[in-house]
Amino acid sequence: MDQLVIFLPLLIILAVFMFFASRRQRRAMQSTIDLHESLHIGDRVHTTSGLQGVITDITDDTVDLEIAPGVVTTWMKLAIRDRIEPETIDTEADEAGGDDTEMADPDRLAAGDTQRLPKD
Repeated sequence: MDQLVIFLPLLIILAVFMFFASRRQRRAMQSTIDLHESLHIGDRVHTTSGLQGVITDITDDTVDLEIAPGVVTTWMKLAIRDRIEPETIDTEADEAGGDDTEMADPDRLAAGDTQRLPKD
């Protein structure tokens, strides 16, 4: 009987952990399903492998992505990780250094100077 009293709190903690883990997984799966059902032609998306593209065609199981002008590839819908919102694109450009600067001339770079100069 004493062993059961010691073992019972451990079982309760394990059950609570499993409940919250399955709940989180269920919520993530529903979010993914909602995303895949809301995709439209013209949406810009990320794939799970990090590729970005624009949806040109959608079927029940696949999407065609234009990854470069005239280059269209077919992907499983499950490979779509998220939609790139227009304001996200602007923010990423700002964070990536899209601040109207360019690299210094090659002669200065050869001398080891990597200072960025403002565009004229």
